[in-house]
Amino acid sequence: MPEKARASVLPELFKARLTMLVLLTTLVGFYLAHRGPMNWLLLCNTLLGTGLLACGAAALNQYLERDFDALMERTAARPLPAGLIQPQTVVVLGGVASVAGLLWLAFGANLLTAVLGAVTLISYLFIYTPLKRKTELNTIIGAVPGALPPLMGWTAARGDLSIEGWALFAILFFWQLPHFLAIAWMYREDYARGGFVMLPLVDRDGARTGRSAVSHTLGLLPVSLSPFIFQVSGLLYLFGALALGATFLWFAIRFARELDRLSARRLFFASILYLPLLMGLMVFDKIQR
Repeated sequence: MPEKARASVLPELFKARLTMLVLLTTLVGFYLAHRGPMNWLLLCNTLLGTGLLACGAAALNQYLERDFDALMERTAARPLPAGLIQPQTVVVLGGVASVAGLLWLAFGANLLTAVLGAVTLISYLFIYTPLKRKTELNTIIGAVPGALPPLMGWTAARGDLSIEGWALFAILFFWQLPHFLAIAWMYREDYARGGFVMLPLVDRDGARTGRSAVSHTLGLLPVSLSPFIFQVSGLLYLFGALALGATFLWFAIRFARELDRLSARRLFFASILYLPLLMGLMVFDKIQR
């Protein structure tokens, strides 16, 4: 195995970029919920447990989808279909990381956060993953485990499922839909080769795909104001969220009108910029208590 390929096995197996996004949203949820002087030990335990869980889920997901990944150009180079690692090794790594993450959250943070982590793991692997080959609704269902990390950060710091934490969940939930629809539109032929049932594959003219991207981006706009409404973040956040939401909506509308690869790519990049900017504003303009 070439040295470069060997070095990339674990980052690819654990989906390093996705795991970093999970950790970022968990960190934001924790910071917004935390009161008083920062509890650095609790924060580190929360991030470590969540990171282990995310790595484990990513590895086990790739194990379950290894045969389908081999059929698609965008995933054929992943460690399992490329033959860079044995399936049994992936099961062990993924299983150990997942269990370790849940235990770390239970003992290093609190039991509620560990329960949310278990819900995330189970729904991702055993509900969302198989549904990707059965119904185009998989994207909506998969947005649930994808939206739980900031709520886990909130519960780790606060110890309860308050409405402010659910507001962060809702923001991530709505954000994921236009984000993933843009990806599915760009790679719809690839998804077809892999046997995945994505909305752009059953929606031949793209009308439903475009409407869904617009409707969820439009829904995200008022939901994104909830941190201001619930007095988590201040006035600067309010105006920033309105500006970011309007810009994101403009890209979604443009995608719905044009329905080509370029507009889908622009919507994808708009979503990539939107989330960290919005969360950065939340953190910067947090109302201290």
